[in-house]
Amino acid sequence: MTADTVGGVFDYSLELCRALASFGVGVTLATMGAPLSSAQWKALRALPNVDVHESQYRLEWMEDPWADVARASTWLLDLEAMCRPELVHLNQYVFGATPFRAPRLLVGHSCVWSWFEAVKGTTPPPSFERYRQEVTLGLARAERVVAPSRAMASALERFYGRRQGVMVIPNARDPEVWTPGPKAQVIFAAGRLWDEAKNVSALARIAARLPWPVRVAGAVKGPFGNTFTPNGVTLLGVIPPEAIAREMAAAAIYALPARYEPFGLSVLEAALCGCALVLGDIPSLRELWDGAALFVPPDDTDALFAALCRLAASKIACAEAGQRARAHALRYGPRRMVDGYLSVYASLGATQPDASGPSSTSGATA
Repeated sequence: MTADTVGGVFDYSLELCRALASFGVGVTLATMGAPLSSAQWKALRALPNVDVHESQYRLEWMEDPWADVARASTWLLDLEAMCRPELVHLNQYVFGATPFRAPRLLVGHSCVWSWFEAVKGTTPPPSFERYRQEVTLGLARAERVVAPSRAMASALERFYGRRQGVMVIPNARDPEVWTPGPKAQVIFAAGRLWDEAKNVSALARIAARLPWPVRVAGAVKGPFGNTFTPNGVTLLGVIPPEAIAREMAAAAIYALPARYEPFGLSVLEAALCGCALVLGDIPSLRELWDGAALFVPPDDTDALFAALCRLAASKIACAEAGQRARAHALRYGPRRMVDGYLSVYASLGATQPDASGPSSTSGATA
């Protein structure tokens, strides 16, 4: 299994590996993008079914990545020859075209073309044309393709011409880890604060006028020089998952007026922690959270201000919204996710463990 270390794909991979451990499925995890942090290493060492191979190869969406992509492809082929997995689970598009001997499952978590459409209202500049070509080729050659939402599946079909059906398997978080606590009058947000897609800057612009303090966690500087200005909010910086869980357990409201979010693990985490949700009104978040959140147009800060004030004005309404969010979030549990992936693995010829519970023997994935 491939995983990058600079975004939510790592958390997704960790959750899936943890769920696969319950069925005795071994995973060779190949990381790239940046060195693993101490917190990431700590989480991986707790998983007995994972053999980690670390690299720093640049990812396909980064600046001038193609020499690194070629080296990474060779590295992955060497890993396959050494590990001899039953299948290869890819979380980057370009490696779908790598000539592995084992069948290839490719998961599309997000992409540059759909990001530009949602955030910039246009197509990417010509410098991304090779990216489009490489993604198209990877999607075409992978034996199976999965997306975490119907909205993301539609984007893969629309922008890259994936003609065969894209299966939807929602991401998951463990409800025993992400749990509610006593709620404080706090609004919280987390993620890549520099990313225009997350649109946390809209929250910062109204923070000084809100009746409750706003706390935000995440990186403020992005790889392309973009930055987040934390005026009016309490900036926590990059903090480990257990600290994020504590913040969410205590916060009454989680706000993410996103312009683009193919799934949104942070929304799921906050919902499991019983936060009332205020989200950007975009197709993916509507698909996943309709009936369990308040939605606002991403660029309408007046609507965002009104929604947050509405919840803050009523302790009962806010608590009920948080209860609805958690009840809805329980649909996206690890067992549902792992069952979906085990089914796909079996369709590709991998050994199918006993679906009724953990198994001591099963196949391996790389």
